[in-house]
Amino acid sequence: MTALIETRGLVAGYGKLAVVRDVDLTVNAGEVVCLLGANGAGKTTTLLTIAGALPKLGGSVDVGGLPAPAAAHVVARRGLALVPEGRGLFYRLSVAENLRLRRHRKSRVTLDEVLGHFPVLVDLMGRRAGLLSGGEQQMLALAGALIADPEVILLDEMSLGLAPIIVERLLPIVRNIADEKGMGVLLVEQHILAALSVADRGYVMAHGSVVAEGTAAELRRDAELLEASYLGDKAGIDAAVSEGLV
Repeated sequence: MTALIETRGLVAGYGKLAVVRDVDLTVNAGEVVCLLGANGAGKTTTLLTIAGALPKLGGSVDVGGLPAPAAAHVVARRGLALVPEGRGLFYRLSVAENLRLRRHRKSRVTLDEVLGHFPVLVDLMGRRAGLLSGGEQQMLALAGALIADPEVILLDEMSLGLAPIIVERLLPIVRNIADEKGMGVLLVEQHILAALSVADRGYVMAHGSVVAEGTAAELRRDAELLEASYLGDKAGIDAAVSEGLV
């Protein structure tokens, strides 16, 4: 099976400052893979580098089995859609206009198919994106990614600013999209257990490196490791790894 995303020894950062080091990860078709860790662990930097929004400083990034170009718009044409932390919407434009801008000529996905996943948006097509609730804006961001007909979607902090009940409604939609469309999803998420409830596999990052990986079930069992990673306790992480928790 050819991985939709594969990084090997990825080094990334800002300018010459490396904040992500030696990251190996893969995302296959139909998989939801979550990237977990505390703020500052390097998760967003990893996503932005895969998407071509940041240049890599070392290692390799493959998208669709081929080396990823450095430019984000070229990576997007390769079949990758990024939903950034700020949702990336045009807030002065309507819902319909946002979706129309994201859809390209070769897209095989219809508007009706997209709205089937997000029926709440049907009655909001004429409303400006800036007037939507936080949950509705996130649905629009996801719908915009889906209508671009990608092979893989990168979701950065989808739950940011949302009530937990909204997150619980959105994450199963992500799972359904991966299952029905065969898309890969790489999900950065602070709600650990919610993310793992829909994911197939996960990676745990701390201080710019992957410190553990495993199936969602394995990571759910490793509460000590996850707690250490979110508290930024490197000694605790090292101890958990050395004790064979993953």
